[in-house]
Amino acid sequence: MAENLIFNMSKKIDKAPRTHRQIKEFKKQGLILVNTGDGKGKSTAAFGTALRAVGRGYKVVVVQFIKGKWKTGEEAAAKMLGDKFKIIPMGDGFTWDTQNFKQDVASAKRAWAKCKEFLHDKEHQVVIFDEINYVMKYNFLDPKVIVAELKKKPFLKHVILTGGGAPQEIIDLADLVTEMKCIKHPYQKGIKAQPGIEY
Repeated sequence: MAENLIFNMSKKIDKAPRTHRQIKEFKKQGLILVNTGDGKGKSTAAFGTALRAVGRGYKVVVVQFIKGKWKTGEEAAAKMLGDKFKIIPMGDGFTWDTQNFKQDVASAKRAWAKCKEFLHDKEHQVVIFDEINYVMKYNFLDPKVIVAELKKKPFLKHVILTGGGAPQEIIDLADLVTEMKCIKHPYQKGIKAQPGIEY
């Protein structure tokens, strides 16, 4: 049996990467990260980064542009971390619930004003603008205004922007862009969002 295993392993082709470009000099700087695309996981990835940042001793704040009425697991978890991790829901809910363009624009502007405060404060090292890409896509906020402000951010501040449909101006400015692609989703089978997994 062992001989057969050795024989079978010898016929396998090594597909593992064996070379890696090393960057020798470490330079600390704040990055702009964008999580976009039509797949699930954009905010989830941002919250994972937030948890990592808290573990490094950073203070993190999240401003949510659309979520506001739902009680979420991430909000409950943030409260357990005290002042290291704050989530500020400022949205009025989904656009199919609000049915009011002027209200949505006004809410987005209020949330953006709060984002600017956190972008330039000295307290938080990581700021997350959750779902901001959507509000730019829906014409609630002008991407040029967001880009102009992001260019003025403190050098060491990390910023994460989430939501589908990130405008090209945001993609061009960012240091890291990840596009989530939907392969399968339980909603397609009529399964509603599950607590602890999706909210």
